[in-house]
Amino acid sequence: MASTPMAPPNPAAGNPNFDGNPPAAPTPPGTDMTGICFRDQLWLNSYPLDRNLVFDYFALSPFYDWTCNNEQLRLRSIHPLDTSHLSKMTGTEYMLNEVMEPHLFVIRKQKRDGPEKVTPMLTYYILDGSIYQAPQLCNVFTARIGRALYHISKAFTTAASKLEKIGYVDAENENPALESKVGKETIDFKEVMRVDQILASLQRKLPPAPPPPQFPEGYAPPTTAEGEKGPETQQVAEPQLPPLDPIIDQGPSKRMKF
Repeated sequence: MASTPMAPPNPAAGNPNFDGNPPAAPTPPGTDMTGICFRDQLWLNSYPLDRNLVFDYFALSPFYDWTCNNEQLRLRSIHPLDTSHLSKMTGTEYMLNEVMEPHLFVIRKQKRDGPEKVTPMLTYYILDGSIYQAPQLCNVFTARIGRALYHISKAFTTAASKLEKIGYVDAENENPALESKVGKETIDFKEVMRVDQILASLQRKLPPAPPPPQFPEGYAPPTTAEGEKGPETQQVAEPQLPPLDPIIDQGPSKRMKF
């Protein structure tokens, strides 16, 4: 297997041979790096992107954890994706999950506690040479539900404003010529109450909402400014804009490149 050059050492750590300082450990990647992408065009022009060299290319990105078991295999001149050796180790590791050479490679970061016991942590994918972190499923659900609730709330607000205009009759400015038209636009409150009763009965028959999914081990949810505000500031008349969708609004074309 052809090998690629290792990542250069950190210049801020100093030279251990002359300064006497041990080399500093690389910074572990964060849990939420969905806003960036990595691409090394020089490496892509020098080496083919296939299942044998894709991990060496992934190790150049900021998504790579240098403390993983795959790095120990690389130091021992063993293929970093060799499952026969990885299954005998414990700790953090990367596995090649899906391959569609040469366009798509899916790499999963997981924690191994035994030969048959692994816990998925994060997922990364390489699309046409660009490396991205896949968003968490809970973030996707939160963004989609938030966007749906925003549009539903906006629709109810618009409907309520139109119903108030239709049901309002100004007795002082009432025109005899418009009496027939106003009579047609008058709301039947009995019909409204009947619809409300039907909706309430349907709501009682629905099962309770399931609890939100648990965050994976080691995941730190991003803090929002809404949690720091008081209850008075959170009550607003107009619906707030929906959160950014991690798939639609944070797609590959809108991410910051390294």
